[in-house]
Amino acid sequence: MEKNARSSALRLCQIYLMLDTMRAMQIPSDHPLLLNIVDDLATRGWSQQNVFLSEALTLELAAECRKRALEGELAPAAVGRGPAQEIREAIRGDHIQWLEPGQAEASDTYLGLMDSLREALNRGLFLGLEDFECHFAMYPPGAFYKRHVDRFRDDDRRMVSAVIYLNEQWLPEHGGQLRMYLNDQGQYDVVPVGGRLVVFLSGEVPHEVLPATRERLSLTGWFRRRGNEPF
Repeated sequence: MEKNARSSALRLCQIYLMLDTMRAMQIPSDHPLLLNIVDDLATRGWSQQNVFLSEALTLELAAECRKRALEGELAPAAVGRGPAQEIREAIRGDHIQWLEPGQAEASDTYLGLMDSLREALNRGLFLGLEDFECHFAMYPPGAFYKRHVDRFRDDDRRMVSAVIYLNEQWLPEHGGQLRMYLNDQGQYDVVPVGGRLVVFLSGEVPHEVLPATRERLSLTGWFRRRGNEPF
């Protein structure tokens, strides 16, 4: 029992150290790149930043994703939630693993950057975002994700979606575009070039992932607010 208590205390110290490390990796919330994203969301509901991550960090994250895949840590993604959750490859064919602080230096760096973006979004748009959830996504050649909206019908916590691409030397002919359906602007395709970030309002932008001719890697995440609780 004493051993378990010491183990729990050590784990708690490790978590605090991880969080301190992530905070040290943040950039100022008034950084011009973050302010551009805030302005885009305010005016049109989505933003594309073609060079958000350095090539070095992009390669490190891609290597981490492939390492986890080789170790069998990525699992087929499901659709739905709760008891209704099920794997349906006719709708969604990617393999994922959720990120947690302290798993790898590269992913901790990315989580720190996303926390800076969370602060910028709260400061500029008053969204009340409290946290960020994120997973690696690997799409095998030919896999896709049919048109959908990121916010669940019975859960309004997801406010802003963020996707960073980890693909080296990606060309338009490789496919795998993120296709967004915009209210009065038709549709817009994003080529998943490594280091490119796409951010959009989770409940307002229907989108899909088109099939690719090669393996497609990304980090997909959501900034969340506190859920509305019934009286």
